[in-house]
Amino acid sequence: MKVTKWMSSVLMAGAILTLATAAQAHVNVYPKETTTGAYEKYTVRVPVEKDVNTTKVKLEFPAEVKVSTVQPIPGWTYEFEKDKDGRNTALVWTATAGGIKAHEFTEFSFVGANPKEAGSLSWKAYQTYADGEVVEWTGAPDSKTPASVTTIKEGVGEAGHEHGQPATAAPAPAQESANAAGSSNTLSLVLSGLALLLAIVSMFRKKA
Repeated sequence: MKVTKWMSSVLMAGAILTLATAAQAHVNVYPKETTTGAYEKYTVRVPVEKDVNTTKVKLEFPAEVKVSTVQPIPGWTYEFEKDKDGRNTALVWTATAGGIKAHEFTEFSFVGANPKEAGSLSWKAYQTYADGEVVEWTGAPDSKTPASVTTIKEGVGEAGHEHGQPATAAPAPAQESANAAGSSNTLSLVLSGLALLLAIVSMFRKKA
């Protein structure tokens, strides 16, 4: 009976850890924080959550951001979508060499002119798999498929940044990754401790 309770505790902790890890594997736009009026380099990180390649990615721009410059990457083509007034409203990247494989990720970058007022930007993304499934990353922050959000804080404005240059105050994607990795490691330690505590409690209850 002791072994059964201990295994139950471990399995429960493992399930919690699995869910927490899955929550990190979303389509995200970096940086998560930038400044008003800056010409920011944004990076879209697209991980693959299935055993099927991702072959197309579409990102809709918030109305407050103006985008006209994109960084090309090997193995992908890109196309801007425009509204009736000619404003770029979205970018669509399409794979030409197989796409993003399972357990891999790819990053797509572009430069956007930030709004002059502080607030937040919601980026809606659509991830298409080779089997035809389209995952819509457009939901609320607490949903299973949340849209990525960037916070815009008061900054020095356009005069402080040259065209095409990122805001110096905004963390780079690599730094965001390091922060995320640190958070993930902390979460793993907490969950491991929780599993051990549950196991000990179960054994004491049995003895009682």
